[in-house]
Amino acid sequence: MEKRTALRTRLGRQVSQKDVAREAGVSQATVSRVLTSEETVSEEKQERVWRAARELGYRPNAIARSLVRQSTRMVGLVVTPFFNPYYSRVIADFTRELQERGFWTMLLNVDDQDSVEETLPEALRYQLDGVILACATLSSRLADECERSGTPVVLFNRYVLDAKVHSVCCDNVTGGAMVAKALIDGGHERYAYVSGVQETSTDRDRMRGFAEELASRGYRLAYHEVGSDTYESGAEAGRHLLQRDAPPDAVFCATDLMALGVLDVARYELDLSVPRDVSIVGFDDIPMAAWRGCSLTTVRQPVDEMVPAAVEIMLKAVEKPGGEVVEQRIRPTLVRRGSARL
Repeated sequence: MEKRTALRTRLGRQVSQKDVAREAGVSQATVSRVLTSEETVSEEKQERVWRAARELGYRPNAIARSLVRQSTRMVGLVVTPFFNPYYSRVIADFTRELQERGFWTMLLNVDDQDSVEETLPEALRYQLDGVILACATLSSRLADECERSGTPVVLFNRYVLDAKVHSVCCDNVTGGAMVAKALIDGGHERYAYVSGVQETSTDRDRMRGFAEELASRGYRLAYHEVGSDTYESGAEAGRHLLQRDAPPDAVFCATDLMALGVLDVARYELDLSVPRDVSIVGFDDIPMAAWRGCSLTTVRQPVDEMVPAAVEIMLKAVEKPGGEVVEQRIRPTLVRRGSARL
């Protein structure tokens, strides 16, 4: 530490590769090859260079190295609903998975789809190695722009038909069908679905799986309310549904946050017994769903499989651009708790 401080004091600047070369007794070119992991340098010289770098406190300039390698080792992660606990976990898992692979994350928090269209082109100026869009869709125009820039894109839990972008999704159609089958087996008669963001593939597929399974068993979707993936919109949908003359006895919500809103309205505003009077099911399996006061039956997204799959697809696309588009669907799990008769 004293040596490092003394050297910086003497030089009046940060330690450079020349300083490391002088300390190690090698050329600056040798230091450069060692620091860029070239295998043409002997082990003995590599050891001398790294020892000198440690002793002098040398830190390679990441920006300069990225220019040489034409890689920033940076991946953009675009997320919209920061308020949803599901995406808090997704962010944590992605940043950890990428970091373990030697990549850093540029987190882009956007308000809506219009913000994605404005923000992503600006982010591409930072020469990102790739982009992962979680809970955001991609227009064909923006997909083309990413392709022209040579930046691979992976949609997480979304897909866009006929777009030249990779995608990793929960099998939402199967998840919706699982819920319908379990509720039918539980003896329910009147079914309702509460949508989240309707224009997304996620919401469409969950509703489709639910409605098609009902129809295949001789039932129909009696009611359809539209929310916005928030607790408040779920509560409002619950008021509309559960105060009807013939209210549903089974409500399936596109997300857990909305299901918790319906659940609280049923229990605390309308004094209904859950699940005797009405069964309520969500989707995602956020931490609160398992809390004792909620005990929400839900569909668990396989995030622990989806995140590594998305990162693997991204890194393969970075290494070998121009390959075939990969679309991966991973099966979810129905988690049975106290909010539904199944």
